[in-house]
This record gives sequence, structure tokens and C-alpha cells, in this order.
Amino acid sequence: MSSTEETVEEVNGDSFHHKVKQRLKDRSQKVAQTKEMLSKQAVQTKEILSKQAVKIAKQAEEHERFINKVTHFFGVLGFGGFCFLLGARPQDIPYVYCLFYVTFVPLRWIYYRFKKWHYYLLDFCYYANTIFLVTLLFYPRNEKLFMVCFSFAEGPLAWALIVWRCSLVFSSVDKIVSVLIHLLPGIVFFTIRWWNPATFAAMHPEGTAQRASWPYVAEGKSYLWTWLFWVPLVAYTLWQVLYFLIVNVLRRQRLLRDPEVMTSYRELSKKAQKANNIWWRLSGLLGDQNRMLMYILLQALFTVATMALTVPIFLSYKMHCVFQLLKVSASVWNGGSFLLEVMPRQVILKEKKKSEVQPVHPLSTTTEQTSITESQ
Repeated sequence: MSSTEETVEEVNGDSFHHKVKQRLKDRSQKVAQTKEMLSKQAVQTKEILSKQAVKIAKQAEEHERFINKVTHFFGVLGFGGFCFLLGARPQDIPYVYCLFYVTFVPLRWIYYRFKKWHYYLLDFCYYANTIFLVTLLFYPRNEKLFMVCFSFAEGPLAWALIVWRCSLVFSSVDKIVSVLIHLLPGIVFFTIRWWNPATFAAMHPEGTAQRASWPYVAEGKSYLWTWLFWVPLVAYTLWQVLYFLIVNVLRRQRLLRDPEVMTSYRELSKKAQKANNIWWRLSGLLGDQNRMLMYILLQALFTVATMALTVPIFLSYKMHCVFQLLKVSASVWNGGSFLLEVMPRQVILKEKKKSEVQPVHPLSTTTEQTSITESQ
């Protein structure tokens, strides 16, 4: 082979290697450009998603504010209408209560089922309210059943409104329903006991010494204590046994598997522990392992004491009127405390959480692009 041919081969070999290098360089540049383009698109997508998230959050906040305004509007009007009806036609209040129960309790079950709070509907207040509904619809003239319902309504339910600090906040449907579940039954049986025209006429019959008909009782205090205290206490004990069997035996494993499922005991113990209040200290007298037992005993003592108070309330119109004012005043006061003390803290926490979520800024986009270029 001549030197000329060798030179030609060398030139061709160099040319081939040069072309290969050039192609590899071109490909690497294309890859780098593709990476850069994808990085830009990723950053742009982040920006778009961040902006959309902020937009959705703002819209949700606006919708929540609008719903709260609507709820407040209808809540105030409804409360005013109820007060008017209470003065104008007290005999119609039981029908208002029945309408409220069949409308809002099923809706509450649906909402609570979604929030994993449905075990709240096993509480005594719903057990008692179901008995009230059955009594008013099917046994409205049964004197003994009326007295049992009176004891429930003006005993544990009424005092729970005060002790557990139920708040009348018109912008919250949940809080309005919670207040009415405890407040309405007492008002219903107050109107039947003292303001219903038929009942009032039966309490003061003209021209007869005969015993007045329902719900006026003249047999003596032993009869009153039997149907206002002992029989309601037995009915309460039946509920307590059923509640314990359902929550602590039948559904125990379900509750242990999912700590998000709430019961009244879980919520109250959580709040009491956080505040380290008197209820938490009392429930721990027998040790942490017996807190549930202490909770049941404390609730039983509360029920016995409040049911005993229903006897003098049943006999005294003035005392009953004062008690109605006390209940309404307590719920309104608690509502004011919630609006002026609790809600501002909730707003501060919400703003703090929002500030912790930082949106993507153009400066960070430029920095990312520069770091990508330098790495190439």
C-alpha cells in the first residue's frame, strides 16, 4: 500500500471519528435542550398548580363565608320566628319540634357518618329525643310517659346544655342543631305543662272537684317521684347498658383500629386531658385504666342530680320560667364566648397554616433553570 493511500485512509478515519463526535455532541445538546425544556415545563406546571391551589383555596374560603352568612341570616330569622310562635301559638311548638327532629337528625347522621362522628348519635340526648318524638306523635295524652319525657328534657338534657357549654352560633348549622337538640325539648314540655290552652283548662276545671285530667297530677309526691325520678332513672340505666355493650363490646375492635372514629367519651377525655381540668383529674381517681368506669359513674351522678331537680321544677311555674331563661342565656353567652374568643384563635391558626405553604415564585424558577444549565 502506498503512502498516498495510507494518508487517504487516515483522513477518512479522522473524518469518520469527527462525524461521530459531532453526532454525539449534537445528541447531547439535544438531550440537554430537551432536559431544559422539560425542566421549564415542570416549573411552569408547578407554578400553574400552585396558582390553581391558591385560587381554589380562596374560592373555598369565599364559599364558606357565603354559606356562613346565609346560615346566620336564616338562623336569626328562624329563631325570631320561633319566639313569635312561642308567644302567639304555644300549642303548635310540639309540631315545630317534630319537624325539626325528622329534618335535621337524619341530615346530621349523614354528615357525621362522613366525618366518622356517627357514634355520637348513640348518646343519651338522641335516645331521649327519639322517645320524645314517639310520645308527641303517638301517645300525646299519656300522662306517665309525659312525665318521663319531662324528666329527661328538663333533667340531663337541659343541664348538659349548660355543663358542656353548648354555643348558640347562628353561622354554624352544627352548633345550632346541637343547641336545639338539648334546648327544644324542655321548651316543648314547658309549653305543654303551663301554656297549652287545653292543658291549662284541665288544670283548673270549673264547677268540679274531680281530679283534673292530664297532665295535672294530684296523687301526691310519691307519685311524682316515681314518674319524674325513679322510672326515668331506670330508662336511663337501660340506655347506659346498651351504650356500653355497643361501644365497648360489639364495636370495640372497630374503634381500636381507627382512632379517627370519635365517640363522646373520646372527645371529652381528649379535651379534658388537654386542658387538665377537674373532669380529667376526677376521671383519673381510680387510675388511667379505669377512666371509662369513672366517666360512667360521673355521668350517672350527674343524671341522678339533674333528674331529682325536675320534681320542684315540675311543681313551680316561676322556677320553670327562670330555668328556661337560664338555659337560653347560657347558650347565648357561650355563643358569644365562641365568637369572641375561640373563632379569632381559629382564624390565626388558619392564617399560620396558609403562610407555611409557600407558592412557587419566579425567582425560584430562574434559580432552578440556572442550576440546570450549570450542571450540563
